[in-house]
Amino acid sequence: MNIEAKQQEIIDEFAIYDDWMEKYEYIIDLGKETPSIDPLKKTNDRLIEGCQSRVWLDAAFEGGKLHFTADSDAIITKGIIGLLIRVMNNEAPETIVQTDLHFIKDIGLQEHLSPTRANGLASMVKKMKVLALQYLQSAKN
Repeated sequence: MNIEAKQQEIIDEFAIYDDWMEKYEYIIDLGKETPSIDPLKKTNDRLIEGCQSRVWLDAAFEGGKLHFTADSDAIITKGIIGLLIRVMNNEAPETIVQTDLHFIKDIGLQEHLSPTRANGLASMVKKMKVLALQYLQSAKN
């Protein structure tokens, strides 16, 4: 499934729910299902700055694709990073760097988050794209 199809799948899933309380519950469920980062990788260098909660993100490069794992001390935040991982996991770094993550706007996520959580979401997206860019640059060297 390509990155666009993954975004559309999430948009379709969120369309099932009528109100944002149900959507928040779904995000919390996603957080519970998101595979956690290896506890040994919960280090300060993997913390995403700009998040109200503590969020750790790790990326491994295998077979030309990036594989992400993450964790958070807040379950809703873990659900949000889980959505991002679902879209960007197992994708080529150049695809991650170039992709417009329109599903965030399409499902209304950013506008239904507190300002600090919305900033955290932007920081998560930025960190994933920066990691992808770093892998691209290291591949050229």
